Amino acid sequence: QREIAWDEKKQSKFIESVLLGLPIPFIFVGDIYDPVANKSRLEIIDGTQRIRTLANFINNELTLEGLDKLPNLNHFTFTDLIFSRQRRFKRTTIRIVELTKKAYEEVRQYLFETRHIDFFILKENMEKRREMQHGAFLNLIDELSENSKFQKLCPFSDTLKKRGEPQEFILRFFAYLNNYKNFKSQVNQFLDDYLEEQNSQINLDRAKMKAEFELMLDFVEKYFPHGFKKGEKHSTTSRIRFEAISVGVALALRKRKSLKPKSMDWLDSAEFKEYTTSDASNSRPKLIRRTEYVRDQLLAK
Repeated sequence: QREIAWDEKKQSKFIESVLLGLPIPFIFVGDIYDPVANKSRLEIIDGTQRIRTLANFINNELTLEGLDKLPNLNHFTFTDLIFSRQRRFKRTTIRIVELTKKAYEEVRQYLFETRHIDFFILKENMEKRREMQHGAFLNLIDELSENSKFQKLCPFSDTLKKRGEPQEFILRFFAYLNNYKNFKSQVNQFLDDYLEEQNSQINLDRAKMKAEFELMLDFVEKYFPHGFKKGEKHSTTSRIRFEAISVGVALALRKRKSLKPKSMDWLDSAEFKEYTTSDASNSRPKLIRRTEYVRDQLLAK
């Protein structure tokens, strides 16, 4: 289950719309098969934040704020409402549409691309992937995102965590490490395809993938003074810098597991800075250049 991603103001606006009598948009659930447990279950495909917001309000865990249409209800919790209004709120209809296993991935993707565009403009890629794809590999990504060393070396703000940015970084690490030479130009499609492929693996080698990820982190902790960050004063890490360092390190360790770099001066070079700027992002040659640059610098004799 994902934590609430909406802030209190966004939750309050949604509750205000319900109190005004506006219909709650359809909740879409999917019949998801779990190959590990060998059983099917219903999971929310679209509507998790709405359901969680309703639960928060009814359980007095949300205090309304920023209401424009019903300003007199600002600072109210559910039990502050008069009883008749509480009862009317609880009678609000929630319409649920179930997509069975016959509803192919294209149908689910169509929902995200065509329905309630205002809701989905703010959806982050990893959040969409979580709602669209399930499996052992995604579970592994979630597990690794909680790794304390990863969180220390590659810190994220609370907002970025709620958007699934740590999981996005880890997905990029594995996808580029194992398939970077086949990358073309569409990052999201490349990541979606890799995630789907790995989730479909019946015998996913979780232990091997976890060990390689942790070995890479150990190396970064030992030899990179600021972890994945650009410097001590930087509180976060760019995706491009993380990709270059994490994948480059892992590629080098595949060549030489007991690697001890001769020099790390290249970290401050103009060349590395050029390779890890925002202009160097969604291009196959540039992706190959920055990851192999790190690999080759570490392996240099």
